[in-house]
Amino acid sequence: MEYDLELRTKEFSKSLLRFVRKTKISVTNENIVKQVLRSATSVGANYCEANGAVSKTDFRAKIFICKKEAKETLYWVELLKELVDSDNINELVRIESEAKQLMLIFSKIGTSLSN
Repeated sequence: MEYDLELRTKEFSKSLLRFVRKTKISVTNENIVKQVLRSATSVGANYCEANGAVSKTDFRAKIFICKKEAKETLYWVELLKELVDSDNINELVRIESEAKQLMLIFSKIGTSLSN
């Protein structure tokens, strides 16, 4: 199955934006929401940069940044799951799943370039 990873990472960012738009911001979750927005939106931005890389080494470095940002997003999502209403947990679980999948995809891409 072929898919557009730039589009997929953008949709990932959009899903987080939609989730946050519906989330009540409080003293307890404000920092976590800001952090998860930064890391999640960074995945797609760094993938776009990777596609414009000037060398294989540059591409690989940017791919590993994508992996790192996806992993960081997982961390923040896990914390956020503790703070959201049960009504919104399913959406957050889907976001968490996509972050895991993206992390694995970028790990595989980066590892395949090492050989």
